[in-house]
Amino acid sequence: MPTPMHAVNAPLVGVPGSRHLLDTPTLLIDLPAMTRNIERMAAFAKSCGVGLRPHVKTHKSAEIARRQIAAGAVGVSCATVGEAEVMVGAGIPGVLLTSPAVTPSKIARVISMAAQAGPGALMVTIDDPRHAVELARAAAALPHPLDVLVDYGAGYGRAGAATPAEVLELASGVAADPRLRLRGLQAYAGNLQHILERDRRAAAAAELRRTVAGIVEAADRQGLRFEIVTGAGTGTHDLDAQANGFTELQAGSYVFMDAEYAQVLAGNAPAPGFEVSLFVQTSVVSTRAAGWVTVDGGTKCFATDSGVPLAARGAGPDSRYAFFGDEHGKLVVPSEDRPELGARIEFVTPHCDPTVNLHDAYHVVDGDTLLAIWPVDARGRR
Repeated sequence: MPTPMHAVNAPLVGVPGSRHLLDTPTLLIDLPAMTRNIERMAAFAKSCGVGLRPHVKTHKSAEIARRQIAAGAVGVSCATVGEAEVMVGAGIPGVLLTSPAVTPSKIARVISMAAQAGPGALMVTIDDPRHAVELARAAAALPHPLDVLVDYGAGYGRAGAATPAEVLELASGVAADPRLRLRGLQAYAGNLQHILERDRRAAAAAELRRTVAGIVEAADRQGLRFEIVTGAGTGTHDLDAQANGFTELQAGSYVFMDAEYAQVLAGNAPAPGFEVSLFVQTSVVSTRAAGWVTVDGGTKCFATDSGVPLAARGAGPDSRYAFFGDEHGKLVVPSEDRPELGARIEFVTPHCDPTVNLHDAYHVVDGDTLLAIWPVDARGRR
């Protein structure tokens, strides 16, 4: 049976200089940088008086979730039932499933998780009254109500009630059913997170907060209490931590950062600075061509939806990456910066979330030493 790469690298844990000896391509976490990111976001949220429920779709790791909780997060957000199952199974508190789980098999898994987690430890979102009916019917098997947030379609329109009136109608239905417990409102706008110009991003975020505040006020007038108002992301965290709107943030990518978010947040002077802490290490496998070298990292280890990786370590500042197939990348380099055969080149990922999902394990480093290998627990979990 083939030996997994992380098993090949396992004997290097704790060996000085082991960062330069790893089998590649390898997903790396710079532990000190990631720890600072976790602490900075937690301190920022606390200073603003809002909760932090970071999205685990970024890292899919129970170990990283534990560290976020230890730093002060109130829970975690999960995009899929499979991610939520991993977090509940690991004993992570305050799990929020941010996407609708509507098929009979998914609803059955939700009910099983709710029973395992206990009262108040798992929350789900809805955007359709039919979904609410099915959840309530299934929740009759629980010894406690199932916690529900109503999802408002604030972003791309993938899901969420289309209007404030629909939100209130759904909330009324949940509040009237003893098998369900209304906890609040979700209004996550993924389409705002990557607006490059800060002024435009701020204006769009402010417009959403006004809408959210209006929904909450209308709910109050109807006697509906939204204890939780959750949303925001890494791109708008500092904007949405203001007093009028959200009670908690769902930021996720801040823990790692990537090429796109580093550019988006470059001008966020009022907010804490986050560092790139996630890299993919590759090896130079061919130097035979003029003008470039070939590395062993292609489309099977980098997500391709947000541009190309950025060379970060082992290559000169004028080096440029280009996808070169499934297994390989082309690193165009000036002749004076040409790396040697076998040289290790590390890259900033174009988009951290889907890049992580291409790897089985994290290789956790501090300086030049491999400290640990952590599994990507929820890789591929739906």
